Amino acid sequence: MEEVRKVLATDAALELIEFLKAKYGPVMFHQSGGCCDGSSPMCYRDGEFLIGDYDVLLGEIGGASFYMSQAQYEYWKYTQLFIDVVPGRGGMFSLEGPEGLRFLTRSRVFTDEELKALQL
Repeated sequence: MEEVRKVLATDAALELIEFLKAKYGPVMFHQSGGCCDGSSPMCYRDGEFLIGDYDVLLGEIGGASFYMSQAQYEYWKYTQLFIDVVPGRGGMFSLEGPEGLRFLTRSRVFTDEELKALQL
């Protein structure tokens, strides 16, 4: 079985990540858990969002680390995330906002075989 990844990105998301890296330098993601920005994947300059002891690294997309809070991960750990891009305004703190695009998280539940490979 091929490696099971917890987070993937569409081609459109990868293109936007490359654009943002060219404009701002290295970037990172943190899956917002609500409050001001709903549940959007937030893109920041690398290191601009302080990662804490209770954040989980899910993987990388386009060379950018992707994190989620531990509490939120407990709800989402059985799902694979797909980061996509759609027209519109994203989170007010996310780098893609001025581009008229926003990152969007889609998901699907892992199969039993994938969960076994992930040891969840």
